[in-house]
Amino acid sequence: MIISINPENPQKRLINKVAKVLDEGGLIAYPTDTFYGIGCDLMNKKGIQLIHKLKNRPLRKPFSIVCDGLKEISHYAKVSNYAYKTMKKLLPGPYTFILEATQLVPKIMLTKRKTIGIRVPDNKICLAIVRALGCPIISTSAGFDNPHDIEKNYGPHLDLVIDGGVLYPDPSTVISLMDDVPEIIRKGKGDVSYFL
Repeated sequence: MIISINPENPQKRLINKVAKVLDEGGLIAYPTDTFYGIGCDLMNKKGIQLIHKLKNRPLRKPFSIVCDGLKEISHYAKVSNYAYKTMKKLLPGPYTFILEATQLVPKIMLTKRKTIGIRVPDNKICLAIVRALGCPIISTSAGFDNPHDIEKNYGPHLDLVIDGGVLYPDPSTVISLMDDVPEIIRKGKGDVSYFL
């Protein structure tokens, strides 16, 4: 089922409807600032496993999570002063930051090194959903830039597809901030000049 949400001024009623679907264990496709993502509530283990299956991705390669801001990030990752200043400057934006995870992150979401990829996309719909849910959501690319194509390909597995307008997919820039040593893992949409 596709629902259209205004990308500039997301309707509260529709955002609450999406949050309810996630809260009840549902899977959604949603817009970010880089691509349409597929996600579920971070605490939904079954949902996470299903997304791994849909994406044909091994469990040892965890997904990143979407938080609504720096305060929420600090619940799920260990944030040093350096990491805080860096993220404050660049977020919301098309970056994924790799940080050491806290105990709150489910084991299924962790790498061997106990790290987690964290995003705060510059997308009002996405951030409104996370805020309404009160918990991060999983983020992985849907692989299609049109909500109708997403529905066609993943339809039976998704509870909702959010149409937030046309997106021109471009992956996020991935930066590890482990041990306060920035390492560019992938150059994407986010400008890396800050780290050079």
